[in-house]
Amino acid sequence: MSICPKLALLEEYALVARALSAPARLSLLEQLAQGERGVEALAVKTGLTIANCSQHLQQLRRAGLVTSRRDGKAVIYRLTDAKTLELMDLLRIVAERNLAQVERILQGLSGGADAPEPVSRADLAARLAEGSVTVLDVRPADEYAAGHIPGALNATLAQLEQILPTLAPDAEIVAYCRGPYCVYAHQAVAALRRHGLNARRLEGGLPEWREDGRPVLIDAG
Repeated sequence: MSICPKLALLEEYALVARALSAPARLSLLEQLAQGERGVEALAVKTGLTIANCSQHLQQLRRAGLVTSRRDGKAVIYRLTDAKTLELMDLLRIVAERNLAQVERILQGLSGGADAPEPVSRADLAARLAEGSVTVLDVRPADEYAAGHIPGALNATLAQLEQILPTLAPDAEIVAYCRGPYCVYAHQAVAALRRHGLNARRLEGGLPEWREDGRPVLIDAG
């Protein structure tokens, strides 16, 4: 007996929803939002075994969220298109609006204080053009080298204390990281504000900035 068209469609939609149902797969999508990567690199970044990483990637590929190509013996993955990034962000928005536990976790990242409103990407672009803002990329150095906002300084959370003396006390600082699921920018802003600095995070991260068509600098070598 054939399945009716509506149920067939719902089953395909549910395939996408199921692909988003594991934290490990969301973590892989976050990594691929930075740029294409091979299975071994993704396994290292996410803390998964290569076999487990490959299984999760296959599920994401079956759902149409990622695609792959061969480079010699290596299989290189990337997000299928910008709609995958939009879906990731929509999932975040719904969770933040409707799940009290998400709000509690985010408030904990800010040390219990109310976090300041994020800076829009359009506002940051305008302030960069004016030279009136310090931009801080708090992702790991390899991700920064693969692409970052021009003029951004790179410092992980562990390195913040080292760069504090280089930051002007009256400077406006905007921190950004990987995108929808990254918490580094929340943590960096909280740490900087504890030192009396005027810090806020960017709305979105490097992937959204790049998807807007804004300039991204790639380190040579």
